[in-house]
Amino acid sequence: MSGALEFVDLKSQYAALKGSIAERMQRVLDHGQYIMGPEVAELEGRLAQYTGAKHCVTVASGTEALLIALMALDLEPGDEVVTTPFTFAATAEMIVLLGGVPVFADIEPDTCNIDVSKIEATITPRTRAIIPVSLYGQVADMDGINAIAARHGLAVIEDAAQSFGASYKGRKSCNLSTIACTSFFPSKPLGCYGDGGALFTNDDTLARAAREIRVHGQSARYTHTRIGVGGRMDTLQCAIVLAKLERFEWEIAQRLVLGERYRALLADVSGVDLLAVRADRDCVWAQYTVFVDTRAAVQAALKERGIPTAVHYPKPVHHQAAYARFAAPDTFPHSIAAGARVMSLPMSADLTHAQQDRVVDALRTAVNR
Repeated sequence: MSGALEFVDLKSQYAALKGSIAERMQRVLDHGQYIMGPEVAELEGRLAQYTGAKHCVTVASGTEALLIALMALDLEPGDEVVTTPFTFAATAEMIVLLGGVPVFADIEPDTCNIDVSKIEATITPRTRAIIPVSLYGQVADMDGINAIAARHGLAVIEDAAQSFGASYKGRKSCNLSTIACTSFFPSKPLGCYGDGGALFTNDDTLARAAREIRVHGQSARYTHTRIGVGGRMDTLQCAIVLAKLERFEWEIAQRLVLGERYRALLADVSGVDLLAVRADRDCVWAQYTVFVDTRAAVQAALKERGIPTAVHYPKPVHHQAAYARFAAPDTFPHSIAAGARVMSLPMSADLTHAQQDRVVDALRTAVNR
């Protein structure tokens, strides 16, 4: 067996950026402003410019970004938020943490993103917001979602934890709705070396609220004008992301090329179904995810050949014990079906064509057993 591949190759990325990362981190060590140092504002400016959003507010994690976004919108106990059941639990977790009620709408079976045609039927007088998740790196149908929200006076929060750098109708993910949240978890398309995240908005009032909430609700030092959290992204992590921005455009281009190459190589592999990417958007493939039957056996066969895989996600949120009370177990059949079949393959900007060929060859053999 050849040596095992990396599921996400952060080592090659670091090797390419080692000098820049060291230089950026050394500046922070020299000036000593580890909390809210100058790199924080610099990164926020660079990210706002990249997305086209008026405001970027860096925070401690993608989860914290969701929490702060909901707090900035003044979510009250009992308020309902429409979202997808096929996502990482953090999406629903932050709603419930604030006393809100997650209301689910099923997914499109071919993209795994929320099905816009199922949203309107879930809206009640208690609905306050919609949270679509840009799963696997592809944005949901944001124009359709925004139109529904406008008819009902709702906010839209894009959960863009997996889609930073993606485009939708010529616009960037994170600048498509009332507010957007992303994650800089190390394996994301743009990652730091710990936890980090950001939220984006064109609304001055929401931006001000978010900035206050992330520092315990302070509008000035020791002046607490609202309830807040300790939600800052530290200066060292911002410095790392600034260094990574140097080749981020190249990395996104590579992800698009590698995603298309996977599609071409897998198109004729019987037993593997591919995610659809809509013609009016792209996918930055935070995970390159396919559908397979007998997934456990396929994963075991790939592991034997040194090919790591992962499942994003094995169970929809309403099948998790903590959230089972919010929906009957037999609802949202497309989400249930996806949870049984999705499997993610090695993917990162530094994946070589030879490595990709090896993955596809092993997968072809595994599904034909």
